[in-house]
Amino acid sequence: MNSGAPPKAFVVGWPIAQSRSPLIHRYWLQKYEIAGSYDAIAVEPDRISAFLAGFGDDGFVGGNVTIPHKTAAFNAADETDDTARFLNAVNTLWREGDRLCGTNTDVCGFLQNLDETAPGWADDPGAATILGAGGAARAVAYGLIGRGFAPVRIVNRTISRAGELAALFGPPATAHSFKELAGLLGDTALLVNATSLGMINHDPLDIDLASLPLDALVTDIVYVPVETGLLAAAARRGNPTVDGLGMLLHQAVPGFQKWFGVRPQVDQRLRARLLADIGAAG
Repeated sequence: MNSGAPPKAFVVGWPIAQSRSPLIHRYWLQKYEIAGSYDAIAVEPDRISAFLAGFGDDGFVGGNVTIPHKTAAFNAADETDDTARFLNAVNTLWREGDRLCGTNTDVCGFLQNLDETAPGWADDPGAATILGAGGAARAVAYGLIGRGFAPVRIVNRTISRAGELAALFGPPATAHSFKELAGLLGDTALLVNATSLGMINHDPLDIDLASLPLDALVTDIVYVPVETGLLAAAARRGNPTVDGLGMLLHQAVPGFQKWFGVRPQVDQRLRARLLADIGAAG
């Protein structure tokens, strides 16, 4: 890379048109008056290994990785941190000399969203119930266990997948089916939807919150729509809620700092731009 050239970064995925990462990073580039660029690149699954092998020969200083390439990015990285190794997934890449380095910022994005929006949410951690057993649920469970939540219940339609995820953590994680949910909610302090249920063009998340304590915090990783059916139902009964848009914003911060040398702030103007974009798309 020409050291005098403006730094370039990217987000890679398949498909990629739905990604809002360019909006986020271009906003920060403009806000901090940085001469750099951030582009979306569509790469098919059978081409991602070659793309990552050429990383650095094309002038990029780093990039984000989204579905379905996070495991391929983990495998391509020369160095990864503890979080990426536990999750077996990388969503942020950068170069240090000749070495390709990677991390996963989903955990810090999830936690920082709650820290900012619901201060004190983890001061007295109790039982957490996570819906889903995929990659997002793994990141959420990792973060919650690190903050002292116990037990952490993994609830999934396929109980075997919930069991596999719970086994990765051992105690305090436990595996459950959706048939058990009503009984689990009674002492739940934090309820997290880590599935795609409730997202636009996906099936709704149809659960009964009647047994959930009214002071339990409810959050959703889905951000299209920003107010999901779960969050709307929780708010109607008086539960505090946190939407998933902040997770998207906060997980972007470490990468921008690595690539462009400035730690950006998640501000209300950026959130408003994303809300407008989501509204226009919906």
